[in-house]
Amino acid sequence: MHRFANPAEFNRLADRILPWAIAVMAISLVAGLYLALIGSPPDYQQGESVRIMYIHVPAAWMAMFTYMVMAGASFVAIVWRHPLAELAGKAAAPIGATFTALALITGSLWGKPMWGTYWQWDGRMTSVLVLFFLYLGYMAIWHGFDDEEKAGRAAAILALVGVANIPIIKFSVDWWNTLHQPASVFRMGGPTIADSMLWPLFIMATAFQAYFVVVFLWRMKLEINQRKLSVMNRAEVYG
Repeated sequence: MHRFANPAEFNRLADRILPWAIAVMAISLVAGLYLALIGSPPDYQQGESVRIMYIHVPAAWMAMFTYMVMAGASFVAIVWRHPLAELAGKAAAPIGATFTALALITGSLWGKPMWGTYWQWDGRMTSVLVLFFLYLGYMAIWHGFDDEEKAGRAAAILALVGVANIPIIKFSVDWWNTLHQPASVFRMGGPTIADSMLWPLFIMATAFQAYFVVVFLWRMKLEINQRKLSVMNRAEVYG
């Protein structure tokens, strides 16, 4: 990983990955949307409302995945002082916040016809809302300090503390009584979803994952360029 501590080396790697990631994103998104909206059947209980699942579930998965990327980068920044680790967490945070907001919105839209309410303060919904606030807090810390070093360290600490919320999101449906359905894809006995619905779900998840890679690499390149400009401006002021 120390090889990619060099911003120029990282940019070269990002430039090689981006065209492939964009292609995967475009192909899987088109295929996934077609299968989700047209190719897959309606559910025998949920009817056409089940199509919200193809956005809601991948968004929820990516909300947690992105937070773990952010927390992992924060850990590397604190322990090994990797020069790009803090920037990686900063670049990932807005993407994760967007995924989390999308999961909350689509979950509410699905909940109204299924449960008769847009919102229920159960363990899963509340813990995902906490995740959204963790993302907002992380980003607020970065913008709340003039000193980037202090901002990065404070934000990293918050990210690591917030990791405790991830298993709560995952296991909340098992620990507490909830309206939210239990795991139906990643479970010990195998998926309980029919293949005609499972494949569109996985393809949409691939599209969301590729979208993360594309936007994350773009944001990393932007953060690196902004850091270079900041260093150059300070050099001009004090030079």
